[in-house]
Amino acid sequence: MDDYAQLLAELTAAGALGEEWRGAFERAPRSAFIPDAVWAPDEDTLSGYRRITRSDEPEAWWALADADDVVVTQLDDGADDGPGIATSSASMPSLVATMLRHLDVADGHTVLDIGTGTGWTSALLSARLGDRRVTTVEIDPAVAAEAARSLAKAGFHPHRAIGDGLDGRHQEAPYDRVHSTAAVRTVPRAWVEQATPGGIIVTPWGTPYANAGLLRLVVGEPGDPAHGRFVDNVSFMWMRSQRPHRVTDFAGAPGVRSASAMDPALALNDVNAAFAIGLRVPGVRFEHRWNRADPTGTYRLHLSDGADSWASVHYDEWHTEDTVLQAGPRRLWDEIVTARSWWLKEGRPSLSRFGVTVAADGAQTVWLDVPGNVVG
Repeated sequence: MDDYAQLLAELTAAGALGEEWRGAFERAPRSAFIPDAVWAPDEDTLSGYRRITRSDEPEAWWALADADDVVVTQLDDGADDGPGIATSSASMPSLVATMLRHLDVADGHTVLDIGTGTGWTSALLSARLGDRRVTTVEIDPAVAAEAARSLAKAGFHPHRAIGDGLDGRHQEAPYDRVHSTAAVRTVPRAWVEQATPGGIIVTPWGTPYANAGLLRLVVGEPGDPAHGRFVDNVSFMWMRSQRPHRVTDFAGAPGVRSASAMDPALALNDVNAAFAIGLRVPGVRFEHRWNRADPTGTYRLHLSDGADSWASVHYDEWHTEDTVLQAGPRRLWDEIVTARSWWLKEGRPSLSRFGVTVAADGAQTVWLDVPGNVVG
């Protein structure tokens, strides 16, 4: 049994891969859609990645291709001189199987696949439903061209389009299912409008603070809202036009120093807490910073709202008077502390207790337990 067959057997035994999808995974192995050159994590490089090619390092390439892990296939939107940010990938097989299970497709369904990427997911959908029932959209022409070659070589011919997936694809609409492999902060109105009543939208969804939810949305009748819950904890690359801002530097702006009312580790140590915090602190993004000469003593959480507010808090001796530094019209660290207190007060709700409503006009609200209990 080769490595991929072993992986499928393990996913089936674990319940992640159902029999209704097993044949599609067998007919469309992920390795057929992994490009010759990929990027493997490497802490010894400035970018954090090392380029591996199938021709030069076949064993390393195959180990990545047949593993239950993400394979990075593009850095920095294809630029040669970028900072080393992963911008396209082949998703974990177990996660792909999970998302397809939540999509709940049946024979005869049509599917809009947002984010062609390597083409693997659209191949799986084509293997399950047939080429003519799958439409896939990719924003990056180079990525789309590579996927087209892989799909054709593997014998799959779904409808393909190059464009912004946020606009959907009205030419082949309506769709019984909409499946996205890129995260959104706001569900596009076009996806809802191009889906049939009772149709299902499955997409990664997050906030700048916590890109962590897998949303399963059920579309209502025309003019009615769509409702859905978060069904799993996932993290995907953002849709390009919904990418959060980069965390800004302080740039010498005056700030207010204080002690922290909370251990900063508590702001991120639980994905459910982080998800709730992200809902309560709109627009806020974080990153970790430290001085490599003294990583323990200088390690801090840096926050920015992409506008005029920022904050930082040191992990070391966080209770001392000068640990927190905040500036701008918002006190971002205070908001974080308040948001986590709210999460505790609500009984530490798990991610799956939250949901989303998309109104007919495209307005989006997030709620806890029931649609009327809006999280502001």
